[in-house]
Amino acid sequence: MSSPTLTAIGYQGSLLADAAAPEFAPLPPARPVATGGHRRELGAGAWVDVYPGWLRGADPLFDRLITAPDWRAERRTMYDRVVDVPRLVRFYRAHEPLPDPLVDQARERLSDRYGPEIGEPFATVGMCLYRDGRDSVAWHGDDLGRGRTEDTAVAILSLGAPRRLLLRPRVITADGRPGPVGSAARRSLPVPLGHGDLVVMGGSCQRTFEHCVPKTAAPVGTRISVQFRVRGVR
Repeated sequence: MSSPTLTAIGYQGSLLADAAAPEFAPLPPARPVATGGHRRELGAGAWVDVYPGWLRGADPLFDRLITAPDWRAERRTMYDRVVDVPRLVRFYRAHEPLPDPLVDQARERLSDRYGPEIGEPFATVGMCLYRDGRDSVAWHGDDLGRGRTEDTAVAILSLGAPRRLLLRPRVITADGRPGPVGSAARRSLPVPLGHGDLVVMGGSCQRTFEHCVPKTAAPVGTRISVQFRVRGVR
């Protein structure tokens, strides 16, 4: 499928105020939010770590990623028709060259911090480009492959315009297994994500919780989501 042009993306250059040289903040050991740390225990073995401003001076990376990768517009069958996926995407398999040295550095730093905790390094990188508030991702868990039965971790570096990530628990069935996507309780936990922010969802989160980035009618700019996953998880 052919890549969209910059005109289709609607990119007009970074208007972000962050002009510092790129620098990753330290990733300290896990401590609860109540004690000044970054980790929120969600229940059922799931947790989420949030690091505001993890990548300082993120403008250059945002500018390079929006123009460098082979962004792809996908289509998906929904019920009885084929519809456009409301975002642009790019996926890098393990050992595939990544689009920018800072993405390599981010994966290395995340693996150094979380590898000992989760038992393996981050391997693959996925990216989503949200062109405006009409682009979104529906409720889901990254539970294809090993994520359906094993504890895993998914880290997301957010670049560009602020958007909300929402988390909500899935209903647990009578046999103790998580229900299907869409079976969750209506109450959700908002995780606001800004330029350079990092969120890491770990433990059972991908099979006992689901997450989304909802559409918004508010005027918002372009956002890039850079996702780091362990082997065998999508």
